[in-house]
This record gives sequence, C-alpha cells and structure tokens, in this order.
Amino acid sequence: MAKWGQGDPRWIVEERADATNVNNWHWTERDATSWSKSKLKEVLVGLVVEGEAGRCEISDLKQVEGEASCNSRKGKLIFFYEWNLRLSWKGTVKESGEKHKGSVEIPNLSEENEVDDTEINVSKKKGEGDVLKDLMRTEGTTKVREALRDYLKALKTEFTLGMILPTKTTVGQEPATERKPSGNTVQDSVSAQSVDIIGVKIPTVKILMREIFNSPADELYSIFTTKELVQKFSKCPAVIEAEKGGKLLMFDGCVSGEYAELVPSQRIVLKWRCRSWPDEHYATVALNFKDMAAQTELQLECKGVPVSNEDSTRQCWKKQYFEEIRTLLQQAKDNIE
Repeated sequence: MAKWGQGDPRWIVEERADATNVNNWHWTERDATSWSKSKLKEVLVGLVVEGEAGRCEISDLKQVEGEASCNSRKGKLIFFYEWNLRLSWKGTVKESGEKHKGSVEIPNLSEENEVDDTEINVSKKKGEGDVLKDLMRTEGTTKVREALRDYLKALKTEFTLGMILPTKTTVGQEPATERKPSGNTVQDSVSAQSVDIIGVKIPTVKILMREIFNSPADELYSIFTTKELVQKFSKCPAVIEAEKGGKLLMFDGCVSGEYAELVPSQRIVLKWRCRSWPDEHYATVALNFKDMAAQTELQLECKGVPVSNEDSTRQCWKKQYFEEIRTLLQQAKDNIE
C-alpha cells in the first residue's frame, strides 16, 4: 500500500471528513456550456483587426449554439465541445472613411478538429468595401483563431480548477501531476494559473451576490454585528465581537472567523471560513450596505472560496443568512403591527 508522499497523488484514495469524491477517482462531469458562452463572448467580442485597408472590429456574438463539458476519471480530464458560432463585424475603409458590416461564421468548433483546421467563413453585406472583407479573411481569421485557442486554453485550465482535488501531500503546495523518482514534482498547468489564495494554496473562486432587504441600512447592519440578533436569525448560540480583530463563531461552530473592518451602516469585512474547509484556510467576505430609503441593497463579495465548496458556500449565504434574516425582519414588522 502506498504511503503518503509516495506515488502519483492522482491515484491515491484518501479519507476526507467532507466525503468528497477524492481526486475524482469516480467519474465526474461538469457542464461547461454556460461558462463557455461567457468565455467565447469575452475573447471574441471587441477583437480589433487593423491593416492598410482600414480597421475592423468584432461587434457582437450573434449566435452561440452547442455545448461543452469536462469529465474526470482517475485524475484524467476529458473534454467535449461542439459549437456553431456566428459573429458580427463592422469596419471603416481607411482612404474613403466608408463604413461596412459583415459576419463571421464558425460552423464546427469541436474537439474533433484542430483550431487551424476549423472552418471560418467571412462575408459582407452587399456593396463596396471588399477591401475590408479581404482584411477579415486574412488578418481577421488569424486573430479569430487565436481567440479560439484562448478559449480552449481557459477551458482546460481555468474552468477545471478544483476538478482534481489536492491530497494531503499537496495541501500548502502547488498541485502536482507527475512525480519523478528523485521526488521533484512537475507542476500541473492548473497550478500556474492566477487564482485567489488565502491560507493554504488551493484553487479558489470569488462569489458575488446582491440582495434587497426591506430594512434601513443601520438596522440591517446591526443584525450582522449584534449578538442577540445573530442568535435570533441563526437559531444557535454565537460569539460576536463586533470590533476590528473581534471573533466570530456561528452555527454551532460550522462558521468561524473575525471582524477585519467595520464602518457602521456601510461596510463589514470578515475573515471567514466553514469548518469543512482545509485547515487554516479563510475567505475574505465584504458586506456593503447601500441605503435605499426604506430598503437596503446588500452587496456580498466572498473571495477565496475553495472551488469544490462554491455551491455549498453560496447556499449557506442564501439559505442560512439571507432567508433567515428576511424572516427575522418580517417577524419584527408583524410584532409592531
């Protein structure tokens, strides 16, 4: 039996308190369709092509049909994607200043073909301006292929963060994918990506949420900083030391941390973690209160959430915080009436 620190960590099945599918030993699948649509728009729209003939720009992603997914089995990632794309472009002829529009169609971007072999068709609305069409067919096509490569690179690195989870040998280190006899590691491309890291080094994400409460900002602020009110909405004993460096303990110890910044009725910053997270790993939570007369918009930024805990953390804030606070506010209103 392999001991910790020996062998390839992708193949080690370890026990975890959170009952996670360790190292994705079992078949797992993540739908990349929604993420891909956003990423394709990000890398393609706004693309500028300039030459002696003039200047063109991809102005819109008019059609995005297809799907994408990533599957993991025994530490190996398998990608499936198939897209039918139609882009709009607009351009200006350098000499005359004439403006023209056209489209770019990519009928089959898939894992079956290399990007260089993927069909890209450029067309233009009737009339003059063929010099711009030629520009898009040459330099434009080259730039579109570069953008598609950027999408595929992000799909295989950025999107897959956390699909192969760190083992006990890699917590506090960069994830490794290959171990040489000497014990030196070759880093996975995932570890080279820019990720938010607080505490131990693990892939993390940032959660953004906005909620409207039927309460003035000072009242809502007090619910996060007053022990009695926290205990009312959480329905558990709590430790609330609402001052810089003060401790926070909620939900029978499932959530802990400390207050890092407090601006009355405006802003709270917390060092915050769930008990199931890796030891000593904290997220930074910023709560911004925007007063809207009788209502308050609460803007939440939770930075440094472990990728594998993204959904559960989002549900924690939605169900255990926001919905319970709304119930508390409604009960107070009913008692007044």
